[in-house]
Amino acid sequence: MTRKIILATIGSMGDLYPFIAIARALKDHGFRPVLAVPEDHVVKAEAAGVEAVAVLPSIAALCRRSPLGEREAARRIIENQRYMLEDVILPDLASSAAKLDALAADAEAIVASAFFLAAPIIAEKRDLPLISVVLQPMAMLSPLDPPNTPDFFFMKQKPVGAVGAQWNRLMFGGMRKLVNLLYGRVIDRTRRAHGLAPKGAGRMFEPSDEAKLTLGCYSPLFAPLPADVHVNVKLSGFPMFDGAAGASRTVDPALDAFLAAGPAPLVFTLGTFAVLSPKGFYDTAAAVARRMGMRAVLLTGDPSTAMVDDDLFVCAYAPHSHIFPRAAAIVHHGGVGTTGQALRAGRPQLVVPHMGDQFDHAARIEKLGIGRGLSPRRFSVDRASVLLAAMLADETLQARAAAMGAAIAGERGAVAAAEAIVKVLGPAVADQQSRWMSLAATGA
Repeated sequence: MTRKIILATIGSMGDLYPFIAIARALKDHGFRPVLAVPEDHVVKAEAAGVEAVAVLPSIAALCRRSPLGEREAARRIIENQRYMLEDVILPDLASSAAKLDALAADAEAIVASAFFLAAPIIAEKRDLPLISVVLQPMAMLSPLDPPNTPDFFFMKQKPVGAVGAQWNRLMFGGMRKLVNLLYGRVIDRTRRAHGLAPKGAGRMFEPSDEAKLTLGCYSPLFAPLPADVHVNVKLSGFPMFDGAAGASRTVDPALDAFLAAGPAPLVFTLGTFAVLSPKGFYDTAAAVARRMGMRAVLLTGDPSTAMVDDDLFVCAYAPHSHIFPRAAAIVHHGGVGTTGQALRAGRPQLVVPHMGDQFDHAARIEKLGIGRGLSPRRFSVDRASVLLAAMLADETLQARAAAMGAAIAGERGAVAAAEAIVKVLGPAVADQQSRWMSLAATGA
């Protein structure tokens, strides 16, 4: 009699891991969570003890099907968000909607990333409660806290007064009209295939206005909820999970030995997508560490690069929850999953954003006074060394980062998210029975 909930997401590990964390917390409430994910995420979810079904091709397959080849396609996605939408996401909308529809036949609700475009369609078709999940603060699209990225260069940034807020509203309105003009027919074609009336695509990447709840799965300490955001929104904190908690990724004893053998190192990572097109990032990273006379760990995403000497440890991956707290500073791309783990670690951050929300995260890190941002084009040995040296010498910055880390470590993002979902749907049968038995035992 367990109640099935679909959790749907698309993207890299930074998009998958929060959903795994929430799914595990929902299991504790007696629900049966099923992840609807790209093909390559199924094994990762199952290793973490969560049921998963492939409703989309793997990210690697999406890149390989491009005539550009895998690495060139990854580079194009990083540099051109429209290419990602038109060549990666939209071509699989019809097929992902059909697969999600079949999966949702016996489900009670759909919990979905705002970027999983099929979710609102199937939730509406099957009259299922929809809970929208926003992983990136900028995706709230608030005129009072607009995205701070190159693609939104025309927005008035904080502090936003009344005139600036009205300007931002006009800009958002114009963007929605353009998005609808470009992609409304594609969305409506899939809606009609499922017996729904046309609706357009003006709010395609925004939390659904028909959602029972919008969950902001990030810390309010990182990005407080803007005053103009709808009341049906809850910030849960970061739902933390990484490979250390699953059977598929364990800590390398050689890495532990390296960390214990000397001072805290610099840690460099580009996550799991930007790493497909690293250009000279890791060569520069190694040179920065040498220039500064520091040890370093490079997480390259490529097992063939593995090596270790007295001052440099190079490996494909290490669980961020394990290595980040042991770093002197963390140099990363600004993906939301990596950013959350770096915030919790309480270490200074140098963010080198490559695409989309990463620029916004870098700007927020700077405003919080716990790190700096540096564009990939300016990521050189000279500039990176100067910025890192300044952060490592700044006791105030380090104290702010540590305080932020301690506060975020105390948040229970996955638990809070699951409890918010349960509040919308009602407790599972097992939960209800447990409460009835407790009441009976106390004579209440």
